[in-house]
Amino acid sequence: MSKKICIIGSGMAGVKLAEKLCKQGQHHSITIFGKETHLPYNRILLSSVLAGEKCLEDIQTHSQEWFLKNNIEYRSRCSIETIDWQNKVLIDQSQRSYEYDDAIIATGSTAFRIPIPGSNHPDVLVFRDMDDITSLMAIDQNKTVAVIGGGLLGLEAAYGLHTRGIKVKVIHLLDHLMEKQLDSKASQLLLSQLSQKGIEFHTSTCSREIVIQNDRIIGIKTKDDQFIAADKIVMAIGIKPRVDLARRSDIPCNRGILVNEFMETQVPNVYALGECVEFDGQTFGLVAPLYDMADTLAKNLSQGDEPAHPYEMQSYPTRLKVSGVDLYVSGSPNADSGDEELILVDETAGIYRKILIHDHKLKGVLLYGNTDHSHWYQSLLVSQDSIETMRNHLVIGPGSHVETSMDISAMADDEEVCGCNGVSKGAIVCAIQEKGLSSLGSVKAVTKAATGCGSCEGLVSGIMQSLNGDHLLEANEETGICPCTPWDHDRIRAYIFNHKMESVTEAFQRMSWINRDGCHKCRPAVNYYLLAANPEGYQDDPQSRFVNERLHANIQKDGTFSVIPRMFGGMTSADELRALADTVDEFNIPTVKVTGGQRIDLLGVKREDLPKVWQKLNQAGMVSGHAYGKAVRTVKTCVGSEWCRFGTQDSTSMGVEIERATWGSWTPHKFKMAVSGCKRNCAEATIKDFGVVAVESGWEIYIGGNGGTKVRACDFLCKVETSDEVMEYTGAFLQLYRENARYLERTAPWIERVGLDWVKDELVHQAANRSTLYDRFQRSQARSQSDPWAELSKSPHPSLQA
Repeated sequence: MSKKICIIGSGMAGVKLAEKLCKQGQHHSITIFGKETHLPYNRILLSSVLAGEKCLEDIQTHSQEWFLKNNIEYRSRCSIETIDWQNKVLIDQSQRSYEYDDAIIATGSTAFRIPIPGSNHPDVLVFRDMDDITSLMAIDQNKTVAVIGGGLLGLEAAYGLHTRGIKVKVIHLLDHLMEKQLDSKASQLLLSQLSQKGIEFHTSTCSREIVIQNDRIIGIKTKDDQFIAADKIVMAIGIKPRVDLARRSDIPCNRGILVNEFMETQVPNVYALGECVEFDGQTFGLVAPLYDMADTLAKNLSQGDEPAHPYEMQSYPTRLKVSGVDLYVSGSPNADSGDEELILVDETAGIYRKILIHDHKLKGVLLYGNTDHSHWYQSLLVSQDSIETMRNHLVIGPGSHVETSMDISAMADDEEVCGCNGVSKGAIVCAIQEKGLSSLGSVKAVTKAATGCGSCEGLVSGIMQSLNGDHLLEANEETGICPCTPWDHDRIRAYIFNHKMESVTEAFQRMSWINRDGCHKCRPAVNYYLLAANPEGYQDDPQSRFVNERLHANIQKDGTFSVIPRMFGGMTSADELRALADTVDEFNIPTVKVTGGQRIDLLGVKREDLPKVWQKLNQAGMVSGHAYGKAVRTVKTCVGSEWCRFGTQDSTSMGVEIERATWGSWTPHKFKMAVSGCKRNCAEATIKDFGVVAVESGWEIYIGGNGGTKVRACDFLCKVETSDEVMEYTGAFLQLYRENARYLERTAPWIERVGLDWVKDELVHQAANRSTLYDRFQRSQARSQSDPWAELSKSPHPSLQA
């Protein structure tokens, strides 16, 4: 039976529940409410983002396209404040109400802060979500950071900051690190290895006060009167369930929201799962139990007359995500009365293994320095089979076979590899053999193995090697544009330009895509290449574009939008200004900003008002400025010879002519231009993708500049005498870039890659080729120059409607 299901929280537990419900095939009406501005991401890998090993896009788990495809309404920046469970209604921060059949609380947890003097200072940071990571990544390298907490969270934060070149001091209350997972010996080895990397440790140290001088943090004073100098503090001592919504709604809580084995709270039709819950006296911080809860709840919400499916706790492994440190812990690391200990130590090699046995069964395992066979130990912990027949080699590994490849070959097909997503060895083998997968990324994309906590990634790689031997195509991991294909950008673009195709789906089929639907990385790229290869015949696929391009507006952090109309060459008129002012008044737009590209930005436009705002601006003759797109943006100008006493040419008119000829053109990345009226270069033409500078005898043309995070001055291309020549070079260069650059490659790195000499040869030395490129650009523009605002204001995209 189809239900109206509302999930409160867009973290890993809530989104995994939505994913599981979709796979049930019962077509529930699902809405997800999330406070964050980002799409859902894998929080377990935030430490990898901080360490610079991944970026946010790498750890995003679900795209806008996925939500659209599965008919899930995803409401970001929406905070549910109250659950009226007696009337089955949710109420958000704007007092909007949402009816439900079943409500699920998946609000996660918050970082715990020590309540000591100074803890509320803005330079006291935490390590919990992407916004926290952004703050941590903004810390200057010349700063010293004190991380309070030597547990799993604190050590990952310390390592990430250390890899960014920041001096890090770890302050830990107890005498050894990760005391919940490690014994004193393993902790000693870990502290020694991390100290050798350059991280400073203060164990058995209790922080008493954060010392502030002239509104700046200068360090921490401890209870034994030590002073530890630091410029910023990171509190990473643990998490606490986020239960404020449940408490406001009179839903019983203890440390967490109280649930039974069916994930039911103590009020009807309200469930909870994830880090916000308390079950059987325990709270949770690992991803594997969260996913098990999601599986349990999805089955129970869709069970109909089937018997209820209970959640059962089991042993979940822990891994420390620090490069070069191999650590695996599962079960209990410390012996109780009646337990047996098996220990192997090789301090020279940095290897330590501890196996706990109780009643002839495995109770706990701690592997440091060498985590081979961790999956074998985990299977023994879960199955609770007797270990009596393997006692003599238990601390070494399965039998006398210490080679990982032999270990893997002995695994049964139904043996679980990925506990987070319930993926067996057989499922991975089947996917590799049937789909010809040859890279770790493609196996992850197809099977979802190793996409949770990542602890099974080595085992998944081992399975691939056991099948492919030494022929594992590691190069595919680096050259494929995404896990959906081993093809790189150049090969994809060349194939598309040589084979006329009508759709993204056809392209995927003909290029043997592993994931037939593609993903958020490859779909926009393939859509662009198809558009560039066949501008007159290919029909653009909006669903293959990023959300800003699909909605023709830039989404802001509060969920509203930015509207920037085009102002050709930075010129405007009284009529346009009146239209802008009237629009601002009519739609209560809170902010009006003059941009660096000589345009006017209307910030804070509501989603449902976008079509009416566009229509109002269209009526004044204004069109989209494409500020949201990988497209031609602005042509910045100075006043030139018409007004300036230093001007040598009419730069304003030249800029207006260029922008009128090029607007609407889609490009591999954003494309900015400028025209300066003299060598004083007031329009900053020499840091644009294409710049024109007037001289007494004509115009100088510059290419490949960038004024962004990595500033690059333009390269000089050539000098021309007439404005017609400027126009030809503009169109020819744009077309050369459109046809040859990789998607998301700015002109600066593109020119550095292909070489300035090659560009000069194509444009300057071969006049016939330049003319042909210009002709192709003009034919493309005949199709491209249609205003999307005019089209959408007449027939709005469904997601623009309230």
